[in-house]
Amino acid sequence: MTGASAEAAGPGVRVDSEAVAETGVAVVVLDRPARLNAIDLAAAAALAAVWRSFRHDDTVRAVVLTGSGTRAFCTGIDRSVRVPQPTSPYSIDDPLLTIGPKANDLWKPVVAAVEGLACGGAFYLLGECEFLIASREARFFDPHTAYGMVSAYESVLMAQRMPYGEAARLALTGTAERLSATRAYETGLVSELTEPGGARAAALRVAAVIAAQPPHAVQGTVRALWAARDAARNHALALAPQLIALGNLRPDEQARLFEGRKEGGADYRLR
Repeated sequence: MTGASAEAAGPGVRVDSEAVAETGVAVVVLDRPARLNAIDLAAAAALAAVWRSFRHDDTVRAVVLTGSGTRAFCTGIDRSVRVPQPTSPYSIDDPLLTIGPKANDLWKPVVAAVEGLACGGAFYLLGECEFLIASREARFFDPHTAYGMVSAYESVLMAQRMPYGEAARLALTGTAERLSATRAYETGLVSELTEPGGARAAALRVAAVIAAQPPHAVQGTVRALWAARDAARNHALALAPQLIALGNLRPDEQARLFEGRKEGGADYRLR
């Protein structure tokens, strides 16, 4: 990923590498602003490829992950994506399972810079970042239950970043509530708040500080931090396919709920 200041990593994903030579920090940008940076199958594959390429690029010592524009960091999987599922309740095909850095065996630190909406499948990414920096206008929510879907992977990841009650409320209220950046900061989900438009610059500053440390010591520390969470997380994630198979409504019923919400317009409480 070296050589150009900005390059397409694949459809829907861009790598900005202008700062790599000076600071060792690459910026991965979810680049589908017209779709609020929702992830389709091509973008999912591109993300996995980017993380795996960084494993072999010693010039990249830290990463900032952000979304294109200020309307959204990411709104999860694109609703137009269709993924046929196996009939067994013990298996699931989920294209988002491989979009995160840790899922691709990357132990270089990743800092998320969040502007606008971050919801649903965005938590697959946020859950695998070391910490989050967010604009004061950022908003977080998990729509799964509102559409008759089990929030399994997302809830497991968020429960390790927030107090249980906050993670539970976020998951269980669906589209009825949105978590403000201020409340996310108060609960520890967000480590720093910025003015609107400032999340990327703030994330770049702290990522540069981290990238200036000896890289093997940094990566070992990241791995140690994750090791402290691995046992509980892995056990919980192993249950996810069965919970989803048992609790999800049929796809046509989910689609009906989704269309009904679009027709009725957004109605939510910000806290």
